[in-house]
Amino acid sequence: MTAHSQNNLSIVALAGGVGGARLVDGLDRSLPPGSLTVVVNTGDDFRRWGLHISPDLDTVMYTLAGLSPEDRGWGIDGDTFHVLAEARRRGVDEWFQLGDRDLVTHLSRTGSLSQGDSLTRVTANLCKTLGVVRPILPMTDAPRPTSIVTQAGEEFVFQEWLVKARAAPAVKEVRRQGTDEPSPAVLDALDTADLVVICPSNPYVSIDPILTLKGVTDAVRNTRTVAVSPILGGQAVKGPLATMIPEISGYAPSAKAVAMHYEGLLDGYAVHPGDAFDAPFPILETNTLIQSKEDRVRFARELIEFARSL
Repeated sequence: MTAHSQNNLSIVALAGGVGGARLVDGLDRSLPPGSLTVVVNTGDDFRRWGLHISPDLDTVMYTLAGLSPEDRGWGIDGDTFHVLAEARRRGVDEWFQLGDRDLVTHLSRTGSLSQGDSLTRVTANLCKTLGVVRPILPMTDAPRPTSIVTQAGEEFVFQEWLVKARAAPAVKEVRRQGTDEPSPAVLDALDTADLVVICPSNPYVSIDPILTLKGVTDAVRNTRTVAVSPILGGQAVKGPLATMIPEISGYAPSAKAVAMHYEGLLDGYAVHPGDAFDAPFPILETNTLIQSKEDRVRFARELIEFARSL
């Protein structure tokens, strides 16, 4: 971390899912303009009803726009589901919840992509319409779909495993297909970063898709990096991570197991009280349960001060 950057860090956050979006929101509320860029997983992207759906991008975007419901963390607060109800009435398979206001995002994205716009540009335009000024960058502009291979040998598109199958089939392997080229904007952001923050997102399906793109892991390794554990007291706040860790790695779900997954990348690590362990890097032990907006800001400020001290 350079001396001139101590007062105004250039931070890149790697994020996916609700936990990632909530930390990004806290960082957004705590940092001055121009100091935060968010790189978001697009391995969850898929097509539904002919539309390009980007669940993680939208969760981050809606959260920063103040539109996400506090309880579930995804979608738009107060959205209605008349289109979904009509689809159900007509016998259309409607396992993926698309709200009426949310549909506008997917319609706009799909139309712009079909006209040749990049996902990076489309995302920037969508953010502008919602008043989101922080740069939100999709990790890549080309498809990079994540799939889940179960211990029974079945392979699911990620959202079908997570939502339609309710993440019930035990996981053997997480696969990534398609491009391994990050967008130029992602590499530019990492090249100029003073600090990388790995958000409390699922390492296998939210962070690994970003890290496995060409040049990204090397850029992270060469930059001061702190991560936040998505496991609190052996449990995940949201999502299937607590069962995925033992299924994939053989380890019990813990903050330590996540840190081991990021071996060689971390200069510091934030964990919930009681989750600290002997590590080759400093550990910040503090309340990492950041569901409320107040908790997000408190924790983001603690994390930034911790990173400054490294």
